[in-house]
Amino acid sequence: MKRFLLFLCICISLCGCKNSAVPTESRHLKNDDFYNTLSNKTQGWGFRRTENGPEFTENQIRQMAENDCIYKESGEEKNIYLTFDEGYENGYTSIILDTLRKKNVPAAFFVTGPYVKSNPDLIKRMVKEGHIVGNHTVNHPSLPDIKSTEALIKELTELDRLIFGAGGGKCKYLRPPKGEYSERTLTITRDYGYTNVFWSQAYVDWNDNVDSKTAFEKITKDLHPGCVLLLHAVSKGNADALENVINYAQKSGYTFKSLDEFKK
Repeated sequence: MKRFLLFLCICISLCGCKNSAVPTESRHLKNDDFYNTLSNKTQGWGFRRTENGPEFTENQIRQMAENDCIYKESGEEKNIYLTFDEGYENGYTSIILDTLRKKNVPAAFFVTGPYVKSNPDLIKRMVKEGHIVGNHTVNHPSLPDIKSTEALIKELTELDRLIFGAGGGKCKYLRPPKGEYSERTLTITRDYGYTNVFWSQAYVDWNDNVDSKTAFEKITKDLHPGCVLLLHAVSKGNADALENVINYAQKSGYTFKSLDEFKK
């Protein structure tokens, strides 16, 4: 029991969560009648790659600003925000954590319900080593498919409970599954106190079909100031290439920062 309570305390202090039996953010939630007036058209996150970095549409920029989302840091500081999505464990997360510890680099890990249940030791290690554990929902649904506000919030708060137990802890950061969202879901999750985290650099890496050389080339060719880098921890190529990626980025003048340091 003492070990469990200690774990909860560490989570609350290090994982970007807030501790309250009933989160104060919930007071900002409106009823379904209001949220149903908003567009629930499913939008998939994406952008155009250019020689000058990622290019976003005016609508994306507006929606992200209105809902306090993270996707790319403004300005020209050469910062990188390293994030991993974790739907299941493929045996590589411990390698990734070893590298991050060796290089003293922070990261955020967005986890699902099955991942938390199957890998409690890895979650504890993420926390202990100072990384952010973020919300990727319990069941990884497309959020616009969830029609009631109550059901949508439950998908998120149940994941928080799996991570933080009965102590009332709450993740700050949410990565919408599949990168799918709507005006309605951005508004609901913002009103409840989550910060939606998208990305400005990613590649097709969730099928574990790339080797470390390819992973290195894919990741480093599109680095840019304010980069929010999305990687999947199921890729052996990513795990094997990570130290070389970090070395390359740092030699190129980049600094790896925590999402808690992000400047909108």
